[in-house]
Amino acid sequence: MNPYEAYMKEISQPMRDELTNAGFTELTTPEEVDTFISETKGTSLVVINSVCGCAAGLARPSARESLNNEKRPDHTVTVFAGQDREATSRMRDYLEGYEPSSPSMALLKDGQVLHFIPREEIEDYEVEEIVANLTNAYNQYC
Repeated sequence: MNPYEAYMKEISQPMRDELTNAGFTELTTPEEVDTFISETKGTSLVVINSVCGCAAGLARPSARESLNNEKRPDHTVTVFAGQDREATSRMRDYLEGYEPSSPSMALLKDGQVLHFIPREEIEDYEVEEIVANLTNAYNQYC
């Protein structure tokens, strides 16, 4: 690992921990993504994490807070854009019809996208608005 990669790994670890400590499973390889998509039944929240400010101040807090809803996804997973590039690319392959966006969130059922929140619906929104977007989707699909 070169010094830049080591630095980015160290700097991004708290950003990873913010979701994994909330119960999210981190998918770090394309194989883990493939296995998750092919074998997981039910609803899943997928968070495409990133180091940007809107991920820190909006996306991660919203994803965590949304799980306090009575209806919630069966599974929660995350991939890290810019860090686990191959895993993120593979997950994006499954998000057909949606432009690559980080951070972003998708609600899946049996591997199919039911609801997608791109960066444009995270950046410049309040946490409460993003949580409402997610919980409305949970109430409809979970």
